[in-house]
This record gives sequence, C-alpha cells and structure tokens, in this order.
Amino acid sequence: MPNPNGPRIVITGMGAITNIGHNARDTWAAMRDGRSGITTIESSDFTPWAGKWDTTIGGQVKNWDPSSVIEFREAKRLDRFTLFGVAAAVEAVGHSGIDFSKLDAERCGVIFGSGIGGITTIEEGKDTLLAKGPSRLSPFTVPRLMPNAAAGNVSIRFGLKGPASTHATACASSGHSMGDAVHTMRRGEADVMVVGGTEAAISPICVASFSVMRALSTRNDDPTRASRPFDVDRDGFVLAEGAAAFVLETEAHARARGAVILAEVVGVANSSDAYHITAPDPNGSGAARSMRWALRDAHLNTTDIGYINAHGTSTPLGDKAEVEAVLTLFGDHARKSRGGTCLMSSTKSVHGHCLGASGAVETIACVHAVREGIIAPTMNLQTPGTRDEQGQINLFDVDLVPNSARNKGVRYVMNNTFGFGGHNCSIIIGRYE
Repeated sequence: MPNPNGPRIVITGMGAITNIGHNARDTWAAMRDGRSGITTIESSDFTPWAGKWDTTIGGQVKNWDPSSVIEFREAKRLDRFTLFGVAAAVEAVGHSGIDFSKLDAERCGVIFGSGIGGITTIEEGKDTLLAKGPSRLSPFTVPRLMPNAAAGNVSIRFGLKGPASTHATACASSGHSMGDAVHTMRRGEADVMVVGGTEAAISPICVASFSVMRALSTRNDDPTRASRPFDVDRDGFVLAEGAAAFVLETEAHARARGAVILAEVVGVANSSDAYHITAPDPNGSGAARSMRWALRDAHLNTTDIGYINAHGTSTPLGDKAEVEAVLTLFGDHARKSRGGTCLMSSTKSVHGHCLGASGAVETIACVHAVREGIIAPTMNLQTPGTRDEQGQINLFDVDLVPNSARNKGVRYVMNNTFGFGGHNCSIIIGRYE
C-alpha cells in the first residue's frame, strides 16, 4: 500500500534475548505456546535482605553467555542492559542479511530505547564507593551506566554513522524508538535503521522501588501464574529483563538488495495522558488518542485492525484503562458481545514486563501474527475483568485470546506500549504485499 507520508518502511531482520528465548525464533515459540519464563529470582545481590522481600520472582535471562556475540574483554566493559541490546542487534542484522560494509554509513543509523539504563552499574558503583572510596571506581562506570550506551555500542559495532539517539520514556521507550526511526526514514534522512529496546532492571533497588509502589505481583509461590493480564485476580506486574532489535529499511533499499521483507510498519503515533506521573488516565483517553493517531498515520480504519498486542502489564488500573481505551475507540469491532472480530492479547503473561524493552519484544509477536496468522495468547486468564470498590466483578467485553494461541489471518495489527509519565505509543504492523 503506497504511503503518502513518504517511502514505505519495512522490517527485514529481528533479534532478541529474553527470559523465554535467547533469540527471536525461540522467543516467539514460547509466546505462541504460552511457556512462561517467570521464576524465583536467582542473585546474590538480594541475599543481604533475605526474608524481607515482598516480591521474590522475576523474568531473568538465565544460562546465557554474552561471549557468544561479544568478545570477553569488551563484554566486561558493558552493563548487562547493553550486552542484551548488542546481542539482539547482532542477531537482527544477521537475520536481515545486510552487509553494512558495502553501504553508505551516513545513511545508516540506530535508535534504541531503555527505561532504566545501567542500573546494575550504578548499584555496583555505589557499593564500591562506600567500601573502598572514590578512587576505586572503574573508569568505565559512566560509559556503562548511561542509557545511550546500547545505541552507542550498536553504532560502533556496525559502523553506523547516520542518525543515532536513545529514548528513555519508561515502558514506552522502545516503541518511541521505533516510531522515531520510521519518521527519520520517511523524511529521507536514512535508508536503514537498527532499532529496538533493552532493559536489565532486576536489581535490588528496582525490585524494592517497584515493590513499595505496590506495582509488583507478590504471587511468589506460583511464579509462572503470577503475571495474569486482564484477569480479575491480577495483583501487579512481574519485572523482567531482555532486549529485541529490528532492521528497518525503506522498501526501495530492501528490494534493491534482494532482502526478504518480513512485514511493514504502516503507522506510528504517540500521545501523553497529562494526568499523573505513574497512574494511567482511568478512562484511557490518552491511550485512545495514541491509537487513533496511529490509524490516521496509516490511513486505516479501526475495522482494518485484526489484532491488538496490548500493553497489558497485569496491574489493576492499567489493564482496565487499556480496555476502556480500546472499547472507546474500536467500539463494536472489539466488543465480544457484539460479535467483534478484533482480538487482543498480552504476551507479558509469559515473559513479564521488560519495561523499556517491552514494545520491541512484543513486536516479535506482531510480525509473526501478520506473517503466520497466529495470535499469541494471554496466559493465566481465568476471569477477564475487574472488581469495583464493592467487590463486584465487571467483565471485560473483549476477546483476550485466553490460554491458547488462535489461528486467524490478519493484515494489520497494533502494538501498544504505555509508560510512567503518561507516555503512550502505538505502532501498526502490516503484512507486506
């Protein structure tokens, strides 16, 4: 479909490192099959406060050796979140088959998102400062902790000299990064962009901070069922880590080099709730605005969308607000009771909430939805709804694809990512035709 906004932007490569798969292929397989990566947190960093944690579960990336993609000495100089980002980018570039050495480096760029950045380095640096004094801090402390370290190292790895930046808009970070890359390419400023998001925030200060906000699930005795988006018994999100990356190209550039085109990014938009620094607008007006503007950008109607990959974090307020937003905008097309055919699900039910990397990780499910006609399920969903102040259950009138994948051919899907600060981002992925 010709895009009057500028050149068509296509996806030619994907990469990932998550708690459910150490590459994009395995990550998608776990999403599709509903296999959880949520476990009890294994880290000696939490030991000094053993028995004092309200939450002891998370989506950790385990049994992964970064030396498979990054030389050992170099890996020691990088924070965990950067290691994830570089690894995902290496896979995405390899998957795309692109050879940057043969391209104009000034026409190739990178935009990566991270909501937290190098929090592990910050914690380690504070411990060293207190125990040994200021002179004993590593000279790599700053380049390890800065949120733009992932984007910088990806650009260095591949020699990308074009547009480069980082978004740090909480949980919307990678969504904003992908959207910004699309606009950059539409303006004619680049032919190729490596985009994505990365996060490694399962650290004592992050777990403690989210816990005192009562944002995290405390279903510690049942980790694989703790993340339960849209279920009436949801009690908070499960903190997770990981990264995902994509190679975006203009259609002309991809076709000229004979690339396999996986999907097309047809619409992007973002908005602000302007309501509260952590709580979503209860009626979902900001989220609805982002979705509406993405449809406008793509020159599509609500009835064109066959599937919505929800932000769906498993928090009582957030899930309710997102359902309100979807029903307000999509109307009967999303109402199950009216025969609506638009499906919605949250893969966070198996991999948890990767914060700034979540939008990129979940784009993997969106690409496979349009390519394979398979909709990943919302696991752990028994009763879709919410309780009011009197304890009365109000059911969600949306088909949330509970507990098993659904076969459905879809041409366009929408990916929502919403973050603290009231940031909303919606991206529409289309089947390439």
